[in-house]
Amino acid sequence: MKVGVVTFPGSNCDYDAYALVRHVMNEDVEFLWHKSTDLQNCDLIILPGGFSYGDYLRSGAIARFSPIMESVIKFANSGGLVLGICNGFQMLTECGLLPGALIRNDSIRFRAHNVYLKVEETSSAFTNAYAAEAVIKMPIAHGDGNYYSIGEELRQLEDDGRVIFRYCDDEGKLTKESNPNGSVNNIAGIVNMERNVLGMMPHPERAGEKILGSVDGLKVFESVRAALSTLSTAGKV
Repeated sequence: MKVGVVTFPGSNCDYDAYALVRHVMNEDVEFLWHKSTDLQNCDLIILPGGFSYGDYLRSGAIARFSPIMESVIKFANSGGLVLGICNGFQMLTECGLLPGALIRNDSIRFRAHNVYLKVEETSSAFTNAYAAEAVIKMPIAHGDGNYYSIGEELRQLEDDGRVIFRYCDDEGKLTKESNPNGSVNNIAGIVNMERNVLGMMPHPERAGEKILGSVDGLKVFESVRAALSTLSTAGKV
């Protein structure tokens, strides 16, 4: 497995993602500069968290026009795996790879703490290592994490089983109190129709070692490795 981590001006979680892939997963990983268009034959592209371009205009709205994003969009549309974390999730909605939008937290405050998530779907390249309806713990760190969608778009998202993670309490209950930002239907992570693009606000790369307080995020990356191994065995990559 070869992973590419894109670095934008203002990214601050790119090294976290790099460290997890290199030192915890022991996999090949490269930094990809936002002005480049070369994805270096990577199997997974990570759009990391941070404050790309200072979050001016809207979070992710300027980064969406970085030269590398054209290559990321083409890669995703051809079936390549793309993981957008926090600011990366915002980029994915801004460029149209994922529906909806990430708006200001309903508290109007930056939230940075651990949250519980329920794994809603395990039939994706990003969640096949989890048990169905598992309750897991990961940190969040965002001011614009309120996932917003309405009408037919939201109904389709739910009906197609494309909501992958939801905010919950430690018993797996979906409550208003366990929703840190006001996201509709407690949505914390979604995939596209083809299920090869995942956007999520919590940080799995910061939940990959016991010293960090949780290893629950590691299975996102283990799931990708398993999915790529299956594709390789089938001769598709």
